[in-house]
Amino acid sequence: MNTGINPSSYGLENHDIRNTGVVAWNLGPAPLIEEVLRRREGKLANNGAVVVRTGQRTGRSPRDKFIVQSEPSSRHIAWGEVNAPFDSGMFERLYRHLTGYLQGADLYVQDCFAGADPEHRVPVRIITEYAWHSLFARSAFIGPDLDTCGSHVPQFTVIDAPKFHANQYEDGTNSEAFVVVNLERGLVIIGGTSYAGEIKKSIFSVMNYLLPLRGVLSMHCSANVGSGGDVALFFGLSGTGKTSLSADPNRRLIGDDEHGWGDNGVFNIEGGCYAKAIRLSPESEPQIYDAIRFGAVLENVILYEAPRRCEYDDDSITENTRAAYPLEYIDGAVLPSMGGHPRNVVFLTCDAFGVLPPISRLTPEQAMYHFLSGYTAKVAGTERGVTEPTATFSACFGEPFLPLPPRTYAKLLGEKIARHDSRCWLINTGWSGGPYGVGARIKIGYTRAMVGAALSGALDDVEMRMDPTFRLAVPVACPDVPDVLLDPRSTWSDPAAYDAKAKTLAGLFRKNFEQFPAVEAKVRSAGPGE
Repeated sequence: MNTGINPSSYGLENHDIRNTGVVAWNLGPAPLIEEVLRRREGKLANNGAVVVRTGQRTGRSPRDKFIVQSEPSSRHIAWGEVNAPFDSGMFERLYRHLTGYLQGADLYVQDCFAGADPEHRVPVRIITEYAWHSLFARSAFIGPDLDTCGSHVPQFTVIDAPKFHANQYEDGTNSEAFVVVNLERGLVIIGGTSYAGEIKKSIFSVMNYLLPLRGVLSMHCSANVGSGGDVALFFGLSGTGKTSLSADPNRRLIGDDEHGWGDNGVFNIEGGCYAKAIRLSPESEPQIYDAIRFGAVLENVILYEAPRRCEYDDDSITENTRAAYPLEYIDGAVLPSMGGHPRNVVFLTCDAFGVLPPISRLTPEQAMYHFLSGYTAKVAGTERGVTEPTATFSACFGEPFLPLPPRTYAKLLGEKIARHDSRCWLINTGWSGGPYGVGARIKIGYTRAMVGAALSGALDDVEMRMDPTFRLAVPVACPDVPDVLLDPRSTWSDPAAYDAKAKTLAGLFRKNFEQFPAVEAKVRSAGPGE
């Protein structure tokens, strides 16, 4: 039985899903929250947000993600550890098991879009067995357009069944969990995990396949725009400040995580935000804090039962607590979420070695080098066995989501930076005065001041010094930032220890870049020196 708003004439039988229970189409936040509470999937906090637990898996499961090996997509995919192949026959077998499991189930469907630019918009459908996953999907994607839902035909469909577990010995998976993308069938199937981020990142992976083949750069970055229309991009891995720094009360947010850059400028791939909530406060991140209200979803945040108050500082479940909310919950957000061509491109890294300058201006060649490198650092306590800072390199600041070779995205970025004369910056949001455990993390207020100075042009005529190890142009002064902070070596009590640690990180950069032998010499030579 169908219920909800404007069920599509392109029904679930087109996905081989038959004999279901109640199918709720395109429900809004209020009825979905009623369903969440009725089914005891989550609880309502005193700020109006739904608070849920994701169980054993509190983050993505990269070893459980696969792409079906079939033509013509196979000839484009960068096969390997990130893009693990999945046999097409095994996919059909697993898919039959999944659709059989869904017989008699109550399901929730959202007919949405990925991509705010109408020229590059992709119709998607999200079919879930959890009401809270359907609520999540409403903010993760754009739409639905209630006037056209009845004629919605998805180009890609996600079928999400957290309670369906694969048999890894029979189904070709690595565990009971799986995320399998079939580009030819326009299907993504997810099972064995309740972590909602798998839904949004699976469609992001699809867009990372589709858009570059059209000459559009897909990007793992946030974006905002100033009062003069100047757009800024913020690339960075988790924990580098991508969401926090783009949520700037003096600028308008285009989006916090996934974008495309085409001939018309920048556009958001999503319809909402998925921010880390650990240690969230109204003082440090007021826009995000205020966005958490009725219609938002909080994953793995501790809820004090009596007052129903969220305890954002509590990491007893995971450091990776998350808040999902529609983009319009951010005051002054750009809707529809599109902007012009970027004036500034910012690469964010959290350097736990404490040796990178807090801000550097990059040449076009250095921008290409650091984009391909995608450096940040893991720190002690974030993963089992990590006892000291560990360098992490993720090509294009989003390698887990890139089906195509990294050079495809880098080539597009280089072309667009050159065509639109974009300025490029490297911002270190990590440690100063020593490595993690010795020094202190750079205060977010100072980082905001440096980003603001870069975007406003306040650093255009400032004297620059050349960092001898990383060969980066570093401003000697920045408004509202202590001069000593701009020279990381001077913040260490032992300069020789700084030199040794900087030399170590420079060597890791060079070692990582050996995987890009075909990159032109002027880009290869733009990295750290010997």
